[in-house]
Amino acid sequence: MSLGQDGPPTRTRLPETHSGPGGGTRRQPRSSRNLVTVVGVVVVLIAAIAFANRGGGNSSGGGSGSGSGSNSGAGTQAQPTAPTGDKPVTGQAAGIAKGFAKSQQGAQSAAANYAVALGSDGMFRTDRRHTIVAAIHDPAVVGKLQGELDKAYSAAFLKDVGLNSDGSAPKGLTFVSRTVPVGTKVTGYSGSSATVEVWSTALGGLAGQGSTKPVSTTWFTLTEQLAWVNGDWKIESSSQKQGPAPVSGDDQAAGADEIANAVNGYGGFTYAR
Repeated sequence: MSLGQDGPPTRTRLPETHSGPGGGTRRQPRSSRNLVTVVGVVVVLIAAIAFANRGGGNSSGGGSGSGSGSNSGAGTQAQPTAPTGDKPVTGQAAGIAKGFAKSQQGAQSAAANYAVALGSDGMFRTDRRHTIVAAIHDPAVVGKLQGELDKAYSAAFLKDVGLNSDGSAPKGLTFVSRTVPVGTKVTGYSGSSATVEVWSTALGGLAGQGSTKPVSTTWFTLTEQLAWVNGDWKIESSSQKQGPAPVSGDDQAAGADEIANAVNGYGGFTYAR
């Protein structure tokens, strides 16, 4: 469905059938040093770089965070959140929704779900990261992208984040990395390609007694360049910029154990327009 034809596309959020700590996550760097360029594909190491920056790491980069793409046929107004008549996705690959509609609504659904996967704690474990990247990217970019990400998520880098060399949390701590998309916007669409921005908030850190990297929230906007490949939307490249971030409220911060229990007890969502 294109904007302005059958009414504005809208979104709803569908609960997953499972619960647990692996519901998908993401992190935004606190500084502008937030992008890693990979073979023409801009990959955002959201949680990892955020933790490293907060912990005094020496990651570097340009942090331009700009996305490109055609603006033809795309609206810039925020869309209402009532459900539409489009059928939500029913399939999954590697625990990630698949089978999105070939429409602007479908592209936005794909972008939101892929943002969650890219920021999940699974990205810090080699096997799971390989599975995630292969499931949501254009096969043409997967090979070189995997190699670059393996270098980025090195044992030294994981140590800087506060994790063990295999990406697991130290004994007694719970690793938290979860992204929550707040909204999506199509900024370019041609039928076989789309540029989608995903405004998100994220949780990231180590929960537990004695943690030196407590769980905190950040806000960022992820831009995904999507292509219609083999009957579904896949990422060709992505970039990220900070914000927009709202003013912090007066909520009292939860204790480490309470945060850990919440992450373990509340599952994530499949996002559909």
